[in-house]
Amino acid sequence: MIIYHNTVAGFLAGTEAGTLAHHLDDLVRQRFRRPAQSEVRSWKNSLQYMYMVLSDREIPRDAGVAIEYMIPGTAKRVDFIISGYDDETQKAAVIIELKQWEETRTPTDDVDLITTWVGGAYRAVPHPCYQAKSYADLLSDFNEAVHQGHISLHPCAFLHNYPLRPGSDPLLDPRFHDLVSQVPLFDQTGTHALRAFVKRFVRRGDRKHILYEIESGRIRPSKSLQDRLVSMLDGNQEFIMIDDQKVVFERTLAMAERTHRDGRKRVLLVEGGPGTGKSVVAINLLVELTARGRLVQYISRNSAPRLVYRSRLKGHRKMSSVDNLFKGSGNYYELKHDILDVAIVDEAHRLTAKSGFYGNQGENQIYEIIMSSRCSIFFVDEDQMISLQDIGSVAEIRRQAARAGALLDTETLSSQFRCNGSDGYLTWLDDVLQIRASEYSVLDTQYDIDVVDTPQELEAWVRARNANNKARILAGYCWEWPTAERGNKGFHDIVIEEHNFTMSWNLNQSVWAIEPDSVGQAGCIHTSQGLEFEYIGVIIGPDMFYAEGAIQTDFLQRASTDASLRGIRKLARSDPDEARRLADRIIRNTYRTLMTRGMKGCRVFCTDLPLARYLKTRIRETRLARLDADVLDYGPLVAEEPALYQTQDDMVQGQADSD
Repeated sequence: MIIYHNTVAGFLAGTEAGTLAHHLDDLVRQRFRRPAQSEVRSWKNSLQYMYMVLSDREIPRDAGVAIEYMIPGTAKRVDFIISGYDDETQKAAVIIELKQWEETRTPTDDVDLITTWVGGAYRAVPHPCYQAKSYADLLSDFNEAVHQGHISLHPCAFLHNYPLRPGSDPLLDPRFHDLVSQVPLFDQTGTHALRAFVKRFVRRGDRKHILYEIESGRIRPSKSLQDRLVSMLDGNQEFIMIDDQKVVFERTLAMAERTHRDGRKRVLLVEGGPGTGKSVVAINLLVELTARGRLVQYISRNSAPRLVYRSRLKGHRKMSSVDNLFKGSGNYYELKHDILDVAIVDEAHRLTAKSGFYGNQGENQIYEIIMSSRCSIFFVDEDQMISLQDIGSVAEIRRQAARAGALLDTETLSSQFRCNGSDGYLTWLDDVLQIRASEYSVLDTQYDIDVVDTPQELEAWVRARNANNKARILAGYCWEWPTAERGNKGFHDIVIEEHNFTMSWNLNQSVWAIEPDSVGQAGCIHTSQGLEFEYIGVIIGPDMFYAEGAIQTDFLQRASTDASLRGIRKLARSDPDEARRLADRIIRNTYRTLMTRGMKGCRVFCTDLPLARYLKTRIRETRLARLDADVLDYGPLVAEEPALYQTQDDMVQGQADSD
């Protein structure tokens, strides 16, 4: 959808009259929402600079101009497009990303990201040249008018307020060399250079015909994108399916094909616990359905799983077109109904009601995703709901599917491939953390679980098992994560004074889980949920402790920078019992999730000594119960252990005495 389109002559006339920014304001109000005043100011500023660029008699007055083109199937909007023909008959469109920036900081560790002042703080955002290139790649790979109509696209970025400093500018950092060489970057002195760039590709006008072709082009993946995706998946050990993963995959494909034939809206609800392969099935579906010519997107609220899985899919290839298949969950309130063929929602339990940076956009992410797609697949594990804002329960997905008039089907992934391939560890952990009682409370698998006495011992254990770059440290969110210090390698957020131990939260927000030098940093629930490792070390902070014969929790020990419990203090003032109940569930689910990230083993350090003693005793009991009484003389071992316990308090006290 193009918000504003005209010829160069019409654009120049509207700018001269001073009416264009107000006209854009009216158009956006009519079609979407009331734009922020900052957005209106940016139009007024940027459009004056584009007026200067296009005020050249060699630029055809009948060339096309589009402002704020929303790319279908996304919430991405291209700032400015100029269309026309070259000296021959080649159709061309120049894509311009406009920025108001005046300064940037040293690049982050994230690929293609730069730090600048936006939204009232310094934040890591895509490099403007990457943004322009990603828009061109989106159109090339998904707009049939572009990839079949042979429209050549030429992206660039124009930072008209920004003074580039050759040799020292963060935007020209060596890591961006290939990017800037492909996509030109023009600064506040670049008006003439940008003008020359436009004239190089737009020599004759098209009277907006090319813009019309782009606007009306059918949205389908190109054959080249399909082939590239299939080649990426072929032989990739990360995504090989086995057992019931393959069953769910085939049944989902059949459901998507039925929807393609009869047009009925469908929802598939797939339940599965940790390690059952939800993400493996999701990625395989993304590739296969795209190869069949369907418009598909992989969606997750957390950025960590989508960034890591797209990185594993791509390997070392730099392909922004693949990046465009992976989306956050907060963009769908703006999309047209049925714009997607299939929406694949991983970690669906993390979906929220509201979207937007301030949580003030949209109505219900589940409903919005269902309405934006003909077929929706939700992968759910209710025991991993770890925030007050999480609404992705099985009941809520059923409710929203019925509201949308969709046919609902269900599947289950039950085979366990994490935690040494047994559901026994999960059942045992639920019992130990007192999430749900179970008669099946003895650990019947050789899963390597134990408690260590110091955080130094935890770190050493993890480092020793990181040969394959698949061991990490995780911590409960009980230590602040100051915005001003994020990315500061010399700042240690986690401080455990009694053990003289310090550690940083993960420095690279997006791909910390797979960066080879991040083993000495701690991840949290938000950077690890949805991912798996071979070995995991977990620091249980002061928000969970042992007292009065039971595990207890204290939400006041959570860091204020953790959004999981946002609003809990307000609720505690009006309904303290409900606040404690909700917070208790979230804290227990958080540690359950952290302690199930490791496929082969887990070590735990507790800041609360009684909790450590309780966990040690439960683990020791389990090991004793597994011994074969016919082979092993039970007496001496029992004599070395605490006496038979009558209560959990007795058990912990007995352990303390034995220590």
